[in-house]
Amino acid sequence: MLGGGGLIAVNTYASAGEGWGQSQNQTLGAGAAASTIKCPEVANGLSEVPDAARPEVDKELAAMDSQITEAYQRFAEQKEKVAQDPKFAENAVLGPLEDKRTASLDRISTAIGRAGDRPEGLESMAACELQQDDADNGGQDGGGQGDGQDQGQENGGQGQDGGQDGGDQGNGNGGQAGNGPEQSDFVDIQSVQPNVDNPPDQQNASQGTFATECGVNENGKFNPDNVIVAPGVANGAHHMHDYVGNQANDAFASDDDLANGQTTCVDQGDKSTYYWPVLRLQNGQQENDANADGGGKDRNVGEIQTPSQVTLNFVGSPVSKVTAMPRFLRIITGDAKAFVNGDANANASWSCTGFEDRQLKDKYPICPEGSQVVRSFKFQSCWDGQNTDSANHRTHVAFAQANGACPNGFQAIPQLVQRIVYDVPAPVFDGADPSVFAVDSFPEQLHKPVTDHGDFINVFDENLMEELVGCINEGRECGPGDAGAPPADGGNGGNGGNGGDDGNGGDGNNGGDGGDGGNGGDGGDGGNGDNPDDPAPPNDGATGGQDAPDEPQNPGGDNPPADGGEGGQDAPGAPGGDDKPGAAAGAGQEGAGQEGSGAGDEGSGDQNAPGGGGEVKEPEVLAGSSAGSNGSGQAGTGNGKPAAQATKDAGENAPEPNGDTRPVAAGQGGSLAETGAQLWPSAAGAVLLVAGVLLLRSRRPQRAAARRR
Repeated sequence: MLGGGGLIAVNTYASAGEGWGQSQNQTLGAGAAASTIKCPEVANGLSEVPDAARPEVDKELAAMDSQITEAYQRFAEQKEKVAQDPKFAENAVLGPLEDKRTASLDRISTAIGRAGDRPEGLESMAACELQQDDADNGGQDGGGQGDGQDQGQENGGQGQDGGQDGGDQGNGNGGQAGNGPEQSDFVDIQSVQPNVDNPPDQQNASQGTFATECGVNENGKFNPDNVIVAPGVANGAHHMHDYVGNQANDAFASDDDLANGQTTCVDQGDKSTYYWPVLRLQNGQQENDANADGGGKDRNVGEIQTPSQVTLNFVGSPVSKVTAMPRFLRIITGDAKAFVNGDANANASWSCTGFEDRQLKDKYPICPEGSQVVRSFKFQSCWDGQNTDSANHRTHVAFAQANGACPNGFQAIPQLVQRIVYDVPAPVFDGADPSVFAVDSFPEQLHKPVTDHGDFINVFDENLMEELVGCINEGRECGPGDAGAPPADGGNGGNGGNGGDDGNGGDGNNGGDGGDGGNGGDGGDGGNGDNPDDPAPPNDGATGGQDAPDEPQNPGGDNPPADGGEGGQDAPGAPGGDDKPGAAAGAGQEGAGQEGSGAGDEGSGDQNAPGGGGEVKEPEVLAGSSAGSNGSGQAGTGNGKPAAQATKDAGENAPEPNGDTRPVAAGQGGSLAETGAQLWPSAAGAVLLVAGVLLLRSRRPQRAAARRR
């Protein structure tokens, strides 16, 4: 709670731990041309807000953002008059804005005062001023993209007829929305010297890496909300966000909504939400949000670019082990208002593939041919050990110090390192078809690269978070779904099918160890032959799973009885990751052409296998289907089907020797044995009958002894 009069920490920032030098932005001086509006960041001035007051405070802070957006719109529309008469800006723009901010600050103070001590001094943050952009050279540097489609609007923006004009070159804010970016916001990456310097690992470093894979927002989830800084407020960001991971995220999402939401992450235990401002190509083409909040209404125009790659890695500390993040921990890295706030909280980096030892903070990169644009975020890696959020959404977490250690009172947590890659063309600043890329921003932030930022809410389930921490602390590299865990055992081999006539098939041996999959189910017993008068000797059932060797196929019918194979194949992991019983029906094959009638048993293996997210797809050839002509029941592979269906599939999907899967009658054996039975002459059958009787008499004592063992 606020105590002792509720001190206001004006202009207090959480350091990003990287020296950027002084901000190049300047407050408007005599004779200078104004580019935007600068207001004190009230959220950074609130050191603490009681929980009971936080919803109302957040709502008022979001309202103040809207007030600035509206004032900037008036400023942009009257920019020539502002340049000619500074008093006009005070009367038409800054004065009304200050009045609205004063009222909001009073409501914030009242809300806090109801739950604690009323803060003092907030009213000092009401006044705003005009600010000059050093890069604003009246459009003479080519940054202004004038001569747009709609010359009717003087300073750019979205025309009433839907045209996206470039604005008045003489006023030169640039960009096809009239408010940036400028040509001076770009630099050739090849002219930048390598500047990445990471602290060396020490003895107790946690050197592992845990990767989670959540896609590139290929399903197109966008909104201009920000549930962290403006919960319950639609269009609280005034720019569009890309979302991966949790799909329940909007301004009104509660922790319960996030916990129950769907996720695009491969590992379904990661329901975290990862979001950032979209990147647009300002090429004169409209996006679907050209006339919507967060889009054209907030001067964010152009085609939204889908990343070509997104990597989300959690890494350790160079000086210590890490501890688990608390569930629903919220972290914002970077500052969406860094252009006017200063760069104390700015933390995004821009680069190009092949040049990532060169990171830019306040410039967009111009990449050479064949290289792609890269945005990188290294989130705060130190936590205060108590809070999942704070009044300004920053002070509950911190960046590590230059030596890699956390500040006093903070403990190391896994650090999210986010990398977003785009295949976008190099910018063109002049000519008939100017085109640049730019990150979405608040309108008054002029699409500056320094305003880039990322947001994260931890919704890992507890078990997966424990695996993540263990992976990092033990120095392992873990991919999606496996968390570096040791491989699970493979499935047990199926019981061999009972042979034709009155011969019993052999029992199956246990399958071999599995790889990443769950435990496979036990194979079912094969069928008994249904023709006791058949003179053919019985074929022993296969003793194991899919490794059972096939006997040579001779049309003359002189194959010896086939023993089952040894251990089954490793049970493959199911792509979906849902827990389902693994079915494995070891349907028996014909004993010398007779129909097998046995049904398979349900498999017992859990399907906790890693795999891709989304829909669970069955393998093309189902587990427990016939293995060929020698009655070899397969090991269960945990395909998630109940025993009855697996039994049916075992008969219907028996593969032909050429690898094709063709339907056969349920319960039948392989079609090769059927074909062989039709070709055998009766004389061969008589010979086989004699051989079979002798063999049966010799093998029955062996089986009986084996069963007694």
